[in-house]
Formats: sequence, C-alpha cells, structure tokens
Amino acid sequence: MLDPHAKVRDYYSGTLERHGPTPLGVDWPNVLSQYLRFVQLVKLCDFGQPFSLNDFGCGYGALLEFLAMRHGDAEVTYRGIDISPAMIAAARARWAGNTQAVFAEGSQCGALADYSLASGIFNVRLGHPVAAWETYVEAILTDLAAHSRIGFAVNFMLPRDEGRAETGLYRIAPERWIRFCKQFGHVETVADYGMPEFTLLVRRTTTARPGTGVHRVRRRSPR
Repeated sequence: MLDPHAKVRDYYSGTLERHGPTPLGVDWPNVLSQYLRFVQLVKLCDFGQPFSLNDFGCGYGALLEFLAMRHGDAEVTYRGIDISPAMIAAARARWAGNTQAVFAEGSQCGALADYSLASGIFNVRLGHPVAAWETYVEAILTDLAAHSRIGFAVNFMLPRDEGRAETGLYRIAPERWIRFCKQFGHVETVADYGMPEFTLLVRRTTTARPGTGVHRVRRRSPR
C-alpha cells in the first residue's frame, strides 16, 4: 500500500495545478463553504489577546483571507504547514508581503503555537483501507496536540443517511474521534451548522497563556 502522505501530497498538488489557488484548488466547492468551516474552527480561539496559530494543511493560505475579513484587528502570528510543495510555493507567493505569516512544507506541525487548526484534511481517503487511514488520522491528531499550547480544532464529514461506503472519502460519526481526543483535554463538538459534518474543539487541560511558555492547570472544564 502506498504511504498515505505521498498520495495526499500528489492529490492536492494535482487539484492546485488544475484549479489554481482557489477553493476548488484545495477541493472545496466554493468560498462560502470554505469560510463556514473556518467559522467553526476559530471558535476555539480567543481573539481578545494576541496568539500564535498553526494552520495545518494550509493550502494557499485561505485562512489568512478569512482572518483579515472577520478578525482584522486581531494580533495573530500565523504559520501555515502543508504536505504539498506546490501549495507552499503558491502560499508564499500569495502572502509575500505579510510579515506575520510564514509557511513550511511538512507532514507535521514542526513548531509550537497557542492553537492549531486543520480544515478538511481527513476527508479524502483516496482508497486507503479505513483502518490504515484512521492510523494516519491518529498520528496527525497526536501531533496537533503536541504542538498546541491551548488547543486544536479539526473537522470530519458525517456518514450519509443511507450508509453507502465511498472508497475515496472518509466519513465517521463523532464518537470515534471524541473518545480519542479526550486524552488531550476537554472536547467540544460543533455540529448542525448547515453542512453534513462536525467540528471538534479540543482544549488542553494543561495550557499556556497565549504567546508565553508559562503553563497553568485548568481548574474546571470550559463551557
């Protein structure tokens, strides 16, 4: 079986080549669905104070456009990571003038941040057996947790009502990944936002204040 990383890298490099740095280039149908997912993911973040952010699977850096539109006054130190060299090249070209944004090629975060977000990176299974794909997902979630001082957020597609399997896509009920993520902290599930999917917001039980290395123990679970 091919390494999932290689197939994912080749797949997204191909979508970028066909569609350019657009939502279709990162396999989203349009900017509205792309931004709706960002709305859910950033519910994790406290925009009332400066923070650092890992955008894992950043593509061409669309999250930066969203942050500028919705949270233009926020102080965010941004690091985008993508497995596709072509995506990173497109992101660097697009955001060359943004001094608060850096981009890195890789299959892991590679640096500690206050928050880490990952949008849609688990959806395209590309024919890998479910067990192998879930091992791949577990490794990424573990890495996100290890590189997030305060927490991380990810999303998944829900199963279809008819239960039909799709070899190219990964769909799952929330319970499987809620259980897994509880080892890292408090898990909040966001659903019913008009799309057949859910978002997990994982807040570390041991965290650091944004922008510092000072850790504190959370005395009670957040709402």
